[in-house]
Amino acid sequence: MAESAASLGQFDFAGDDHVVPFQVEGLDVRGRAVQLGPLLDAILARHNYPAPVARLLAEAVVLTVLLGTSLKFEGKFTVQTKSDGPVDLLVADFSTPENVRAYARFDDEALADAVAAGKTEPEQLLGKGVLAFTIDQGRFSQPYQGIVALDGASLEEIAGTYFRQSEQIPTRVRLGAAELFDRDEAGKPRHRWRAGGLVAQFLPEAPERMRQPDLHGGDGDTSLREHVEDDAWAEARTLVETIDADELTDPQVGTERLLYRLFHERGVRVYEPKAVFDRCTCSRDKLKGVLRGFSAEEIEASQDNGEIAVTCEFCSTTYRFEVSEVTAA
Repeated sequence: MAESAASLGQFDFAGDDHVVPFQVEGLDVRGRAVQLGPLLDAILARHNYPAPVARLLAEAVVLTVLLGTSLKFEGKFTVQTKSDGPVDLLVADFSTPENVRAYARFDDEALADAVAAGKTEPEQLLGKGVLAFTIDQGRFSQPYQGIVALDGASLEEIAGTYFRQSEQIPTRVRLGAAELFDRDEAGKPRHRWRAGGLVAQFLPEAPERMRQPDLHGGDGDTSLREHVEDDAWAEARTLVETIDADELTDPQVGTERLLYRLFHERGVRVYEPKAVFDRCTCSRDKLKGVLRGFSAEEIEASQDNGEIAVTCEFCSTTYRFEVSEVTAA
């Protein structure tokens, strides 16, 4: 965490597309908060996603940014869902120290049916499946992956379950996305996407204070061991849960202002914001390397008039290769 703290009087210090680390010493809580504007709008507009899909992917991007910016090493952090719902795949990854990209796959017909039936909540669009968190530190280390079931809960609830199962750190995640219709500086109608989120973690000096109730043991098992939640964490969690979804996305409620609203009585401290950018990691050389691993039959099936065209699913950039480029020794 940065050494110098920004003044809480500077409510617009960070602005959009900057992650703000924070600490509440009185509650032994640390976390990060963010509001995404132009970055998110560019990612979603590139694919012209239907609104329900865009909203879902926006939340995945926020979650990825919040967690990815906590990495202390060079690498990549990926959030990915695989499920049986109308939106069967979400992928968002963060490449340290600042690059974000994201992609969603959905079934047009199934999505239309869900919208017609009013089933557009995140858990309804995703259905049953898994949410995977993957940390990759490069070719000299094995990727670490944590997997949690998509069981009918929202992304923020699933993220909380992941931290409870894998990290065993009391954690509360809040996510929100909004579609805004307003006018630009010239008075012309404008459509924008915004999203925001916050992650708060209880990190006391005494680890035994982090005890949590047991997870549900399954059907028919509703018992929990006797448990007393730490007062500091109970207060912090309750405060985080009071956040209205509109506060996470409202451009008039900056990140610092939101943190002040939540924790000013406990002396919240904010740190130097970390900028994040809409930048894909694809390249011509990377894709050429992939194509050179194709068999002769795969090359033949992929080519059209002696040319192979590959479009990146994330940034929609199309790369064109002569067959001779990817078959040369």
